[in-house]
Amino acid sequence: MHRMLAQLPTVLILAAGRGERFRAAGGTDKLQEILLGRRVRDWVTQAARDSGLPWHVVEAAHTARITNSGMGDSIACGVAATADAAGWLVLPADLPLIQAASLLAVARELQNHTVVVPFFAGQRGHPVGFGPQARDELLALRGDSGAASVVAAWKQRGGVGVLELDDVGCVTDVDTPEALRAAKALALQRQETRSVNE
Repeated sequence: MHRMLAQLPTVLILAAGRGERFRAAGGTDKLQEILLGRRVRDWVTQAARDSGLPWHVVEAAHTARITNSGMGDSIACGVAATADAAGWLVLPADLPLIQAASLLAVARELQNHTVVVPFFAGQRGHPVGFGPQARDELLALRGDSGAASVVAAWKQRGGVGVLELDDVGCVTDVDTPEALRAAKALALQRQETRSVNE
């Protein structure tokens, strides 16, 4: 399916965050937590692999030299490391239920817009897609606000597309131990549904 895309954007998997909400709630490293036998972050990299799109993981080591680094710094580091990419799908590594089909859907929609913002049931999700036209703005990002300023700037220019996804995984992060338990329940439910359909 991904061969239908003339140019393939790169999935930027953001794994450099400190996960402070998860730790504050009594957890450890949320990306290392086990979900049905696999680490949270490994679910996300598997979805990227299954999509057939190029992908790049931004690790804590990549932002270690930056004082008080935030999501904006992670995005900038990832874009700098893949500067020749035909666009980027910004995907936090704490969304273990994201589907490969959702990544491909955002990638396809990037052919029509500079920025693509996915939604599920009215809730804003991930990955947010950015075309190469947004490269310089992404490279300039700093701090904790992610790429919200880039989305806002392109919205003013009429370059933002909204994409409704049929994938609860695009809004299911594991920011707290409670959220991780909810994600496990959803993953089990999905597994059972798949078994019945097979």
